Amino acid sequence: MPEPITRADAQRNRARILEVAAQAFREDTDASLNQIAKRAGVGAGTLYRHFPTREALLLGVYKEEIDALERSVGPLLAEQEPLDAFRTWSRDLAALVRIKHGLGDALATPAAQAVIDATYAPVTAAIGALLDAAVAHGDIGPGADAGDVLLLLSALWRVPEGEAGLVQADRILEMVVGSLPAPA
Repeated sequence: MPEPITRADAQRNRARILEVAAQAFREDTDASLNQIAKRAGVGAGTLYRHFPTREALLLGVYKEEIDALERSVGPLLAEQEPLDAFRTWSRDLAALVRIKHGLGDALATPAAQAVIDATYAPVTAAIGALLDAAVAHGDIGPGADAGDVLLLLSALWRVPEGEAGLVQADRILEMVVGSLPAPA
């Protein structure tokens, strides 16, 4: 008789499924759940136990990636000047949201909207931390509203795909940075 799955094993399986699913959805937004289970090295039953529907898996991936993006603020600020950390973080956010938009109807349900709405506070908190660091460093003046900055950043994930879109996104990001309050 097989050993029962321990809580730690279940947590590792869930984390592995999310990691593999994130990569699979970046490669092909139509990746099947069975393909993802196989790539994660788990049975289909294990995947469905953690994520009973495709939507549940998509939302799990999205939430995990937003959480990781929020956690990245501290390390970015430790490695880069505040405005450079803001630029890097903003590009990462735009890449993540572009993938979410590519999933289209799969994330257009009320349950999906609730998860997406729940990411607003952590995302604006992360932006606020980056802005506060830039103010403390003397790069910008106080007074920028994180919600306003997020709205401006939304232009980054609306650019066309490809190299030209990335160049345009960088120009727009510099406009956002230029619109921040000047240091005193």
